[in-house]
Amino acid sequence: MLYKSTRGKVKNIQFKEAVMMGLAEDGGLLIPQEIPHISSSELIKLSSLSYQELAFELISKFTDDIKRDTLKDIINKSYSTFEISDVIPVVKKGDIYIAEIFHGPTYAFKDIALQFLGNLFEYILEETGQKLNILGATSGDTGSAAIYGVRGKKNINIFILHPKGKVSPIQELQMTTVTDSNVFNLAVDGTFDDCQFIVKKIFSDVDFKKQYSLGAVNSINWARILAQIVYYFHCYFKAAKGEKVNIVVPTGNFGNIFAGYFAKLMGLPINKLILATNENNILSRFVNNGDYSIKSVCETYSPSMDIQIASNFERYLFYLYNSPEKVVEKMNELKTNKKISFTEEDMKIVKDDFASYSTSNDETLSTIKSFYESFNYILDPHTACGVNAANKLGKIELNICLATAHPAKFYDAIYKAIGKFPEEPENIKKLKELPKKLYEIENDTEKVKDFLIEKLS
Repeated sequence: MLYKSTRGKVKNIQFKEAVMMGLAEDGGLLIPQEIPHISSSELIKLSSLSYQELAFELISKFTDDIKRDTLKDIINKSYSTFEISDVIPVVKKGDIYIAEIFHGPTYAFKDIALQFLGNLFEYILEETGQKLNILGATSGDTGSAAIYGVRGKKNINIFILHPKGKVSPIQELQMTTVTDSNVFNLAVDGTFDDCQFIVKKIFSDVDFKKQYSLGAVNSINWARILAQIVYYFHCYFKAAKGEKVNIVVPTGNFGNIFAGYFAKLMGLPINKLILATNENNILSRFVNNGDYSIKSVCETYSPSMDIQIASNFERYLFYLYNSPEKVVEKMNELKTNKKISFTEEDMKIVKDDFASYSTSNDETLSTIKSFYESFNYILDPHTACGVNAANKLGKIELNICLATAHPAKFYDAIYKAIGKFPEEPENIKKLKELPKKLYEIENDTEKVKDFLIEKLS
């Protein structure tokens, strides 16, 4: 399998090179040059596999430059850190299936991709004798999951930017209590979109990127999307009996739902992907009204979705238009006008694949409360946005909602909703007693560059 850029100037690169490149050198995002197709007979065979076996069968379709036994070892090592041997339990609550994709080391779905990516990086670096300096931005869960994926690993440093005071207290603790010498947490005086802009601006400086061996761990890295594709198949096999399903996905950066979109392109029988957002609803406005215009970010109870610029949206644009020239045109339009325009014909295609609902802060709390009263089950605020979207959709087809984080990571919102705190896992309780390491920095690309230069020299 070879990879190419959404912007057309990078192509014919191997999987391992794509992993290390992260953002394509023409500023685009990397995608496979072909889409592997899963037949109905192969679906039946895959349905009986364990999560680890399923991951191997699907991921190996995208990797032909890693030996099969090595890939199996990487996958098995990645999911040995999860609390549940089958990785993702799927539970039925009323008319909806809840897929708990948060049982990794940091209790967020990002662990599924980032445990895999961390081990993949370690293998490639050991094989090539290279060093890697990861630079990423987080709205909450990506940062801690990335840090836990690479902490203490040889030949890797990690620099994570987060918006100061705009992630949950537990999310901040999970990042800042990792004091390994290869981990650097930067609190930026701005929003997540500011952090993401700084990262993309630094990566677009190709000479700087090469000089300091920078790599991406955000969902711009194809390996993260690849690892996430697996759980769409897994959840389908757990809940469906051969019929088409709707899968409800809380998402702000479009990476989680893009993995589902790609699974559908591969042949997974998904009817619609239901895109659930909070009040930062650029993606809902896009799906419902063709309105992809950047507005200011507001703080919500679901901070991982407090995003206006969805970095994975460019990948969807490529498949919408099947034209790198059109992608470049649309991304330039976004840069210049702070919005992208779509035709009625475009939107007919979009609405065939997606439906979308946004959830207000009040609705988030009321959904947590009503779901708890009905099923004695606590949703985290992001998953509550998904369940609210499923409720608005109604019982038309079988609905699976991805539960993206443990509720204990958002205890203030849970307390407001149900009048009690969720039970904290022991590993979260321990964080409050640990020392912290954190660097505060201005919202300025050059300041971040200077910090990197200082630490890496």
